[in-house]
Amino acid sequence: MKLLFATNNRHKLSEILGITGDKHSILSLADVNLQGDIPETADTLEGNAIQKARFVHDRTGMDCFADDTGLEIDALEGKPGVYSARYAGEGCSFEDNVRKVLAEMAGKKARSARFRCVICLILDGREYLFEGRVDGTILEKPEGTGGFGYDPVFRPDGHDKSFATMPAEEKNSISHRGRAVRKMMDFLSKQ
Repeated sequence: MKLLFATNNRHKLSEILGITGDKHSILSLADVNLQGDIPETADTLEGNAIQKARFVHDRTGMDCFADDTGLEIDALEGKPGVYSARYAGEGCSFEDNVRKVLAEMAGKKARSARFRCVICLILDGREYLFEGRVDGTILEKPEGTGGFGYDPVFRPDGHDKSFATMPAEEKNSISHRGRAVRKMMDFLSKQ
């Protein structure tokens, strides 16, 4: 089965390929020459995942899936949430976002947070949603250089290291995206 992954983010594509292995042929937007920005204007992760999947499906007619992922920090009332990728402003870097979060968390004792990933799959014209979640803690300073995004400052519950210090296989086995993708893959295996 061929599935088009609706992303221009090479880090996400790499993670997805690491999780799915060779069970399905996962195509990127570059593989189908679909260029440009995909809209993300919804105020929920679910809404953005649906919006992105529909955008790509409408233009290609292919079975596809899109995800939206957010870091939700309790002490920041759920922020950055849907704004996780651009929390420090449009065109910001991963490091800019991490610096902003750490500045806002300075002096806060309660550091609980979660990553949530919602995937919208469009298969034979029907939409399906899958969610993955991992709870954890925001660290006081970055640890490690692996992964991307907020990985250096997020330590999942039950572990003594940040996502950024874990080998990709270990992170993918417990991550929010890994959990959502495995739910989608389980669903596809029954189709």
